[in-house]
Amino acid sequence: CHRDGCILGDSPFFASVPSGGVGCGSGYRYSSNDEFKQAVCFREIEDVASLEEKLGRALSKQERSRIGVSKLRLFLEELLQKRYISNVPLIIPLLEKEYWTVTRKLSDINQELSTLDEAKLKEKGRAFHDMFLTKLSLLLKGTVVAPPDKFGETLQDERINGGAFIGADGVQFPHKLIPNAGMRLYGGAQYHRAMGEFRFVVGGIKCPPITREEIVNACGVEDIHDGTNYSRTACVIAVAKARDTFEPFLHQLGSRLLYILKRLLPISVFLLQKDCEYLSGHEVFLRRAASAFNNFAESTEKSCREKCMEDLVSTTRYVSWPLHNKSRAGLRLFLDSFGGTEHSNACNNPTSTVLSQTSAHEKEDTKSQPDVKLCHVASGTDSSSSIQTTETKLADLLDSTLWNRRLAPSSERIVYGLVQQIFHGIREYFLVSTELKFNCFLLMPIVDKLPALLREDLESAFQDDLDNVFDITNMQHSFGQQKRETEIELKRVFLNSYNMVFS
Repeated sequence: CHRDGCILGDSPFFASVPSGGVGCGSGYRYSSNDEFKQAVCFREIEDVASLEEKLGRALSKQERSRIGVSKLRLFLEELLQKRYISNVPLIIPLLEKEYWTVTRKLSDINQELSTLDEAKLKEKGRAFHDMFLTKLSLLLKGTVVAPPDKFGETLQDERINGGAFIGADGVQFPHKLIPNAGMRLYGGAQYHRAMGEFRFVVGGIKCPPITREEIVNACGVEDIHDGTNYSRTACVIAVAKARDTFEPFLHQLGSRLLYILKRLLPISVFLLQKDCEYLSGHEVFLRRAASAFNNFAESTEKSCREKCMEDLVSTTRYVSWPLHNKSRAGLRLFLDSFGGTEHSNACNNPTSTVLSQTSAHEKEDTKSQPDVKLCHVASGTDSSSSIQTTETKLADLLDSTLWNRRLAPSSERIVYGLVQQIFHGIREYFLVSTELKFNCFLLMPIVDKLPALLREDLESAFQDDLDNVFDITNMQHSFGQQKRETEIELKRVFLNSYNMVFS
């Protein structure tokens, strides 16, 4: 067997081993390792004798040092020791670093074991409570400590994970139109963007289409007469469409904001770990704190959503004209516009003529009483004829609206205009009240009510069963096991360092 001289010195090694395995049975040549070693020695002697016979001379001492397994082993041991000694200056600093690391770990374990009593555990729990709330407040107010690439979400990711604002038509508003849609946000910035998207989407909703069948069905029959009341008809249609349109958005907003608030928990934990303020090892206590936070967020969101639902129900149950019909000028402009277009059909459609006359008489009513008397005196017989004409047209108006169930175009447009105004009034009120209530009854309780609730839950747990809160028995066993393992590791590092220096 030949070994490369470049690796093993200036010249190669020549060695051979006897054939046959070691073991019991007919297939094995050697019954034990010692017998095989003895055979290797005999083989080395035979190799030297064979070479001297072929060369016709005795081998020198230098030549003998490169022949046989024993010489190869001695050379490799010396080579290994040289390289080991040459690397000592590099290995010792590493061993020292490992030694101090293990020593510090053992010190931390001893410190944890020394704090496993009731007074110190309560103190640690209260300190963690205060630090957690500090991080939570920091996230809501705004911070850049938590990396956005790890904890931030774009609007598209937020919609996938927390739900999107989708109307009755199933169409989702393009996310690119929302400010900061492509930025990865968290905390208060993400909350503000979600509320802005809600305002943007709901504020742009138009009144759903109204069919003639809906108008006729909404007329119904009064409890005292069978005439039609188009103002009631418009109210019935408007509140029904508003309720069906806006209620889904209320639930979607609650779900989205709750998702954003729950995301604050893992980010707060990251900030605590970053500042070395995290209670590592106390998993039972941490799970209890996380559960209390999530339960508070869920119950607060539900309560806030119920308050908003009460507003929506009240706004869509009873129509108050000063509230629902905020754009009176727009309604007048709308009615005047279609009234003018039908002026050419005044002879065939007395309703529009009567509307114009009614509007004119409303304007005349605003004049002072002396002016009216002077006008009547000046007109003479023309006044009586005008009154007669107005009464005739008023009768035509009642015939075409109150007494006739055949839906005229003018009546249809009046209902449509009223529905539009009522719907838009409900939308504006719903948008303002919902945003205000979610800010007051969901966001603000996280700031001013959560600290007291968590502290109350913490103190209650301390009084009921402190051992289960911190799992003291399991913690003592776990830290004890870690201490024994660390002591063994410290001993191993020490022995390695000692052997390295004194060997």
